[in-house]
Amino acid sequence: QVQLVESGGGSVQDGGALRLSCVNSDTDNNYCMAWFRQIPGKEREGVAFINVADEGVAGYGDSVEGRFIISKGNSNNTVNLEMNSLKPEDSAMYYCAAATCLPGYLLGLRAIRYTYWGQGTQVTVAS
Repeated sequence: QVQLVESGGGSVQDGGALRLSCVNSDTDNNYCMAWFRQIPGKEREGVAFINVADEGVAGYGDSVEGRFIISKGNSNNTVNLEMNSLKPEDSAMYYCAAATCLPGYLLGLRAIRYTYWGQGTQVTVAS
């Protein structure tokens, strides 16, 4: 069964940077993966998505575009999220999500499209 494990969360200063990583237990590249974040009591928000087989098929939520970069790691089963110019508003639990898909597919940032979820990694940005 697919397992997703996130890492890289922590506390940083306003304007700082952080890199999150997500490792998929399945090394096959036929996955679409994404990052979501959630503040307690708030709706889950899409952050970034990528097709592991086609890195060009990727996108970002409006609130992070231009500041965050999603990319595939050296292995097909690893996805990174480079977060720059962090703001206190970025503080949240960040979740990695995945679903099987073929090259060229675009799942976007609708949470319902993803079938596998990690347990999250906390990101806190000091004001």
